[in-house]
Amino acid sequence: MVQPDSIKHSIEQGMTCELVRVMGDGQHFEAVIVSTEFAGKSRVQQHQIVYRALGDRMKEEIHALSMKTFTPEQWAEESR
Repeated sequence: MVQPDSIKHSIEQGMTCELVRVMGDGQHFEAVIVSTEFAGKSRVQQHQIVYRALGDRMKEEIHALSMKTFTPEQWAEESR
């Protein structure tokens, strides 16, 4: 069974992140990801960056991943 920490580690290894939080039950996961790589990108492009970081895991191990992606500036506003 896939663990949230394993997904978190894959994201952190595949891209530059300031914050990654992953929660889930082994099949369905939710993630909050803060990265400078998201600057100037659409939400779809941001999610594609995360999918690339996860590679084949999205096809083979992870059945559902809901993401909230933020630049550091957006996250600072969100966290107020």
